[in-house]
Amino acid sequence: MIKKVTPRQIAPFLILAAVAIASLFIPVVPGFEDKAGVYNPADIAWIIVATALVFLMTPGLAFFYGGMVHRKNVISTMIKSVVAAGVVGVLWIVVGFSLAFGSSIGGFIGDPTTFLFFKDVSSGAPWSLAPSIPLALFALFQMMFAIITPGLVVGAVAERIRFTSYILFTVLFSLLVYAPLAHWSWHPDGFLFKMGVLDFAGGTVVHISAGCAALAGALVLKRRKVHMENKEIPPANVPYVLIGTGLLWFGWFGFNAGSALGSNALAVSAFATTNTAAAAAGLSWMFFDVVRGKKPSVLGFCIGAVVGLVAITPAAGFVGIPQSIFIGAVAAIISNIAVYYKQKSRLDDTLDVFPCHGIGGMVGMLMTGLFASKAVNSAGNDGWFYGNFDFFFTQVKALVIVVAFSFTASFIIFKFINFILPLRVTEEEEELGLDATQHNEKYLQGTLLVAKNGQMKEEEVSEHISE
Repeated sequence: MIKKVTPRQIAPFLILAAVAIASLFIPVVPGFEDKAGVYNPADIAWIIVATALVFLMTPGLAFFYGGMVHRKNVISTMIKSVVAAGVVGVLWIVVGFSLAFGSSIGGFIGDPTTFLFFKDVSSGAPWSLAPSIPLALFALFQMMFAIITPGLVVGAVAERIRFTSYILFTVLFSLLVYAPLAHWSWHPDGFLFKMGVLDFAGGTVVHISAGCAALAGALVLKRRKVHMENKEIPPANVPYVLIGTGLLWFGWFGFNAGSALGSNALAVSAFATTNTAAAAAGLSWMFFDVVRGKKPSVLGFCIGAVVGLVAITPAAGFVGIPQSIFIGAVAAIISNIAVYYKQKSRLDDTLDVFPCHGIGGMVGMLMTGLFASKAVNSAGNDGWFYGNFDFFFTQVKALVIVVAFSFTASFIIFKFINFILPLRVTEEEEELGLDATQHNEKYLQGTLLVAKNGQMKEEEVSEHISE
């Protein structure tokens, strides 16, 4: 029997169909002719690889988050991270790139018509800050950042948000929060860029914005039943977390080293600071757990390493390699303490996105203000540690602005969605798990032959896995 479909359920398909049809009427024009020979083949090759590496972080994030939730919510958590590749992958081509990097409107947002449906991207001259690679490659590299950012928010709202509501959140967050922040920070006419704020690969644009959105989402969605009952949720699959961490760490080399936008010494430096901070942070979190009386754990090292990657992101191309050890170690301790106090509060941020990504990003921005050095990157600045307090204060001002904007805008987005759609699943659906109720799928599928009373019976696998 075919279930009756409501207009709300049809709407996403109709919108996609309209976009697909509209795309047919966009004229195809010849690509940019590099008559002056500005393209550098080595730079192009490296940024293509870096773009692919950043994309790999999205399925990596799915494994990272999916392994930490209850087994009845693994599939629903993983698809929410991965589906951003579809939603943002289309949205960025249609209007996202224009809003982030189109002709500036007052330093706050790009003109949506500049690159509408990627108009003039293939035929356009290179981006001013990436003159040796095609504009299309720069746009695709930036798209991967836009894809993973809403995926980060999933960890805070996991196990209780409706899939359709999350899809709408991804669209609104990408257009109303991510795109403006990217414009402010990375467009030469963006107002934070003009202030002299340094964010090498996304401390503000990606991690603080996602962390603050995660906090807003957790507050609007309120607490899960298991959280109110103080039940401990066993991770579904710790090896998944380890696999996800490896994919994130690997992809982060493209994230940070690729942000040098060329195959050069700065990319090598950013590569080194990225690995060093992650290594130091993983050890710092694990050893700090031991100091607090806990045993060293796989989860502890993995979470710590990711916090280190978050913290070094804004600083990767501006600080020295030795200083990245300090940045990673300190960021892990601060986030570890933040997680401890969050667990004692009524805040139900399922996978600690705000303490790890939000606060980790804030620490990274401040550490950039402390340890940035023109000796590493002449296009950067010297930090307070090298006698320039003014630059540190600039980073502080940017942090406050981005936190206030990201949290407020995201809170309004979640409230708006809740007004027009049910944001949260029902209590019964939450009890049964979102894998079954939202997707009609299970983390564990199939049957087993079980011996009972001398007879062999076929039973569902899930019946033999403890709750």
